[in-house]
Amino acid sequence: MTEVEKVKEVEKEEREKIRESIRLRKEKQKLGQFEKATVECPECGSHILVHDYERAELVCNKCGLVVDADFIDHGPEWMAYDEEQRKKLSRVGAPMTYTVHDKGLSTMIDWRNRDSYGKSISSMGRAQLYHLRKWQRRIRLSNATGRNLAFALSELARMESALGLSRNLRENAAFVYRKAVEKNLIRGRSIEGVAAAALYVACRQCSVPRTLDEIGDVSRVSRKEIGRTYRFISKELGLKLIPTSPIDYVPRFCSALNLHGEVQSKTIEILRQASEKEFTDGRGPTSMVAAAIYIASILCGDRRAQSKIAKVAGVTEVTIRNRYKEMAEGLSIEIIL
Repeated sequence: MTEVEKVKEVEKEEREKIRESIRLRKEKQKLGQFEKATVECPECGSHILVHDYERAELVCNKCGLVVDADFIDHGPEWMAYDEEQRKKLSRVGAPMTYTVHDKGLSTMIDWRNRDSYGKSISSMGRAQLYHLRKWQRRIRLSNATGRNLAFALSELARMESALGLSRNLRENAAFVYRKAVEKNLIRGRSIEGVAAAALYVACRQCSVPRTLDEIGDVSRVSRKEIGRTYRFISKELGLKLIPTSPIDYVPRFCSALNLHGEVQSKTIEILRQASEKEFTDGRGPTSMVAAAIYIASILCGDRRAQSKIAKVAGVTEVTIRNRYKEMAEGLSIEIIL
């Protein structure tokens, strides 16, 4: 092949690449136009469009116009009527999760010594399976980062179980810890301390009020270290967390004290009045909640002792006395002891 033919061949390939890129760009533009066209009804301009999966149609909820028809259903082709059937018919594994060090994407060798037909495996096959399982465990934790994550996430799971927190919050805590590992914020700090701080951050993000004392009780590090690590992580990761509102603690504390709904409503009302008059500024939220519950329980005739409230809120009786006197005086609440 001569030089001229080589140059022509290269130019031909470049022209083909340009045509392909233009074609792809036009397809994207068409798709974008279609998406823009289907977000509102062309007849009445309504944005409330309903998918009718039985007829495979996109229908306007206001005027009834069929905007699109014969669209593809991306769900499963089978039907299940209970959880057992759903698990049996499903051909996929569990969803990806941050609570496992490998995000749940690796495989496991079953501990039962049976083949795919349910038959028992011979003694030679069992020995081979034993070695395969051992190497599978080693491969899953092949590097230091994987071992770090495995230990930290198991510690997070233990603390969340002890505090009775939701799975969604556990996912958030695991995500925060992974971000700290990616930015190398673990160096020079204990894994337990960073895990506890990540859990506290997740509680703040999900508006699930938990104090540092509560997290310190279930963790293996001190409250002081958790607070110090929490401030460091928040600064380095650029987390913007709003201060905890005292009202967030009211349902949990009232439930622990067996108080009825009237006391809870009255407590929230007192805290809102105190917040409007800026009595809550610069004071611990748990102490303000404890004082408001004490006042509300007296006003509603369902009184609770200061010692019981102090035990539930994690503050001292002296703190409750000081706060409820300040609050009663500032809000002009008359309390008959």
